[in-house]
Amino acid sequence: MSRFLAEFIGTLVLVLFGCGAAVLGGEEVGQLGIALAFGFALLAMVYTIGPISGCHVNPAVSLAMFLTGRMSARDMSLYWIAQFTGALAGAALLLGIAGTTAGGLGQNGWGPDYGGGYPLGAAFLFETVMTALFVTVILASTSDWAVTGFAGLAIGIALAVIHIVGIHVTGVSVNPARSFGPAVLVGGQALQQLWLFFVAPALGAGIGALLFRYRLLTTVVKSKVERIDSSAAHHA
Repeated sequence: MSRFLAEFIGTLVLVLFGCGAAVLGGEEVGQLGIALAFGFALLAMVYTIGPISGCHVNPAVSLAMFLTGRMSARDMSLYWIAQFTGALAGAALLLGIAGTTAGGLGQNGWGPDYGGGYPLGAAFLFETVMTALFVTVILASTSDWAVTGFAGLAIGIALAVIHIVGIHVTGVSVNPARSFGPAVLVGGQALQQLWLFFVAPALGAGIGALLFRYRLLTTVVKSKVERIDSSAAHHA
């Protein structure tokens, strides 16, 4: 129950502060401010609830953890429930503050009526590739050979950079729950396009997880770490 509650709160905070920056302060803070809001919100949650649940706050991350053998299917399902309900609660709180969905709730999308007008293909490619890279950062920074204590910084910065690059493409999801909450309350086109922000992040999570599952990445990195450690010991 403590892990479920942690994931619920963490996802709520991510949506409330990340989407909130776009809805309530977008004109003032701009693209960089929105990107930092998402990144800093996640960074804070990593150090707050990370020791409790691992701070996935993202169904794609939980999927990657399952595919790499770091969590069971049962736990993944419970995390998903917590994440989707947390995102919906965060979007509902944002709606209560904004008072209307007329200006949107920071929902994701694509096409001529959204952001930079990028087409479906570009949106799908962006979400797939960026989720794969994001998941790779998370899996690497939380591995047993990673530098202890710096995972939150790596993960938060990665999410911020992804937003700096892609806000005009899709608004940046890389997280089905983050897309789900606003889309359900806004409805219309946001809800019709929601499928992409489930499928592409799931595919990206699978790609990132496979790099670790079959040691395509860890073998290279660990060998470099071992050489560095060996060299340092020799010089010492």
